[in-house]
Amino acid sequence: MSTAVKSSPLGLTVLSLLHFKPLHPYGMQRLLKQWGKDQVVNVGQRTGLYRAIDRLLTAGLITVRETERDQQYPERTVYELTEAGRETTRSWLLDMLRTPKQEFPEFPVALSNLMLLAPAEIEEALAARLASVRDTLTALERGLAATAEFGVPRVALLETEYSLAVARAEAGWLESVIADLRSGALAWSAEELLAVATASEAQAV
Repeated sequence: MSTAVKSSPLGLTVLSLLHFKPLHPYGMQRLLKQWGKDQVVNVGQRTGLYRAIDRLLTAGLITVRETERDQQYPERTVYELTEAGRETTRSWLLDMLRTPKQEFPEFPVALSNLMLLAPAEIEEALAARLASVRDTLTALERGLAATAEFGVPRVALLETEYSLAVARAEAGWLESVIADLRSGALAWSAEELLAVATASEAQAV
């Protein structure tokens, strides 16, 4: 009998992998990297993968199929999906597709407070970010080409296409903001910010 467990990107990914065949954690991690899923799911640390597996196991969404024993490798536990796991996978997947969730990444928080920095500092920081985003774009494009060589169908690579679209949009936006900083089109003063804050306080009273 299954118990409630909160959906998570890694949890959904484990359940999805087990739809195809029973796997042990090393096999899951290898497939994730081979298919380029490590671009959207954090599997760099195997500890996180084991924790996700433990939660799914406790919830009754997966079960132990067997323990592989080989003299060349440590014992490996092979997991398979339960019927509750199949139903939960479908439910989580549809919910994640349908419903945008309010997430709180660091970058928008930094943007909301960047007036504390001088324009030159902001320009330098955003230029460094732009260089990093461009590197990400290159890596994603290469990754997409590499996975295509394995014959992976497009439907299994849509998340990479999405990541590419987001990175391209961010790069274009960063370029425009940096250009505005350099031209002076984006400028502010402490007096202007104080006046806005004072006006907001007066309206709140």
